[in-house]
This record gives sequence, C-alpha cells and structure tokens, in this order.
Amino acid sequence: MSETIEHCVIIGGSSGIGFATAKRLVGPGMKVTITGRNEEKLKGAWKALGGTVGKPAFDAAKPDEVRHFFDGLGPFDHLVLAASGGKGLGPFATLDLADIGSGVDEKIRPQLSCLQAALPTLNKAGSVTFISAVSAQIAAPGVAGIGAINGMLLTVAPILAVELKPLRVNVVAPGVIDTPWWDFLPEEQRQAVFAEYAGKTPVGRIGRAEDVAEAIAFLVSNGFMTGQVLTCDGGLRFAA
Repeated sequence: MSETIEHCVIIGGSSGIGFATAKRLVGPGMKVTITGRNEEKLKGAWKALGGTVGKPAFDAAKPDEVRHFFDGLGPFDHLVLAASGGKGLGPFATLDLADIGSGVDEKIRPQLSCLQAALPTLNKAGSVTFISAVSAQIAAPGVAGIGAINGMLLTVAPILAVELKPLRVNVVAPGVIDTPWWDFLPEEQRQAVFAEYAGKTPVGRIGRAEDVAEAIAFLVSNGFMTGQVLTCDGGLRFAA
C-alpha cells in the first residue's frame, strides 16, 4: 500500500523560521512548497532542500500575485504563514503610529490574504499555522506597537478555528530567535542584544529557527490542536 503524501505550503519559506520549517517537514510523507519575494534567495532555498518544489517568487503583500499563486497551485493540506515584519518597535512616546499601519500591511494583511486565497483548495481536514511573536504577550518597554500588530494574529486564530472548522487554525509565537529578522542591527549590536536576552531567558539562550520549526511541525501534525497559541520563547515572557 502506498504511503499518503501530504502537501504543505510555507509562505516566507526561503529563510529563517520558514526555511527551517521546510527542512523539518519535508520527507517521504510530506511534500513542501516554499515561497518568497526574492527569486535568487528562493532558488537557493529550493536547492538546499534538494529541489523539492519550484515555484516562481511572488510578493505576499500584493493580492493579485497571491491569487495567481494559489489559483495555479492545486489542492494542498497545510499552510504555514511565515511572512514577517519589523515595524512598530520603539518607545511609545516617540512611536510613529503610522508604523502600526505599515506593520499590518507588511505582516498581518499578507498572512490573512494568503489564507483567504488558499481556502478554495486547502484541505478542510488540514491546518493553518500563523507566525506571530512573543511581543504580543510580554509587558516590556518598546514593544507596544509591534505587540499590537502581532496581537492581531493571537486574536484572529481562535475565531477562524471556529469559523473555518474542521480546518485547524493555530498560532506559534516565537521569542528572540537568531534569524535574518535581526539583520537591521550591526553585528556587534546584534550579538549584544542576543546576549542580553539569553541572560533574561530561563533556558539561558536565545532561540534557533529550528526550535520554532519543531513547534510548527507539532501543530501541523497534531489533529487535535486548533485555536491555540503555542509560545516558543524559552520562557522569556515570564522573565521579561
């Protein structure tokens, strides 16, 4: 008897958490399609995954490109939404509130747009996993804006879990993870930030993309998990 092969689509899968998730999931029982905006980076990621699946690059922030991608994809089983953003950081007193709108356009709207476009072909017995961030769960100075942005996904997931049932809808909220998200900081400053958070985090280190990929893989595979927020932060939210 042939083994059932499921198909997972990862939006934002060419680097960081999305790419680590692709590496974690791909195998004899799981076909993986990764997406990204940068064609060269996407080709490099496909090659690193063994040429699993090749699709053209597209921008998840552009609804026409999103619809075109899903219209040509065909039926699939799982959707991981790893589109990221960095708007909204900084002290509230000086925060440009327009950055919150920009952050929604950069991260939240693309994730919701991809899910909406995917619904006609996404297996109703499958799953959706949003990627939020622990900034939505901690009371720390400087994260009011980005926390508000990421908190939208924590709010919408249980609602969609009920509305879209039996499709399972969950969220992973990573903590401080060593990924290209931090490349906006110079190397020396980035390492100093990592060391500071490693000292605050109960497990004594910052996270790796592979740590979050394990959490995502759990939600993809566990058919009894829906409407949940799985926080993968090394306990940072308890100590921050």
